[in-house]
Amino acid sequence: HVQLVESGGGSVQAGGSLTLSCEASTYTYAFSQYCMGWFRQAPGKEREGVAVVGRDLSTRYADFVQGRFQIFKDNSKRISRLEMNNLKPDDSGVYSCAATVCRFPLSQYLGGAAFDSWGQGTQVTVS
Repeated sequence: HVQLVESGGGSVQAGGSLTLSCEASTYTYAFSQYCMGWFRQAPGKEREGVAVVGRDLSTRYADFVQGRFQIFKDNSKRISRLEMNNLKPDDSGVYSCAATVCRFPLSQYLGGAAFDSWGQGTQVTVS
C-alpha cells in the first residue's frame, strides 16, 4: 500500500478557491503506475468520488464538478493536487485522496472501490 498525506484544506467563502495536495510515500511500484483519486464525505452522507487521474494522466470527474475542479498528478514530485474553484457550500466535507496501481479503465475508479490506499483526509468548509 501507499502512504498518503493530504494538505491544503480550510475554510473559504462561496465562490472562493482551494487547492488540496496529496503526497505519496512508501509505494511499491513506480509512482507513474498509480491511479490517484480524490473523494469527499459530508456529515451524514456517503463518500463520493470527485476526480481521478490515470497512469497516462487522463482524468475523470464527477458530474457535480461541472468544470470547477481540476486534478493533477506529478510523477516527479509524487503528489496529486485538486484545484477547486467557484466553491459552493455543498462542496463542504472531508476530502481524501486515494491511490492504487492502475489495472482497469479509469471510469471504474470514480466509485472508489478499486482504490486500496487512502489518506486521512482534510476538511474543506465553504460558507
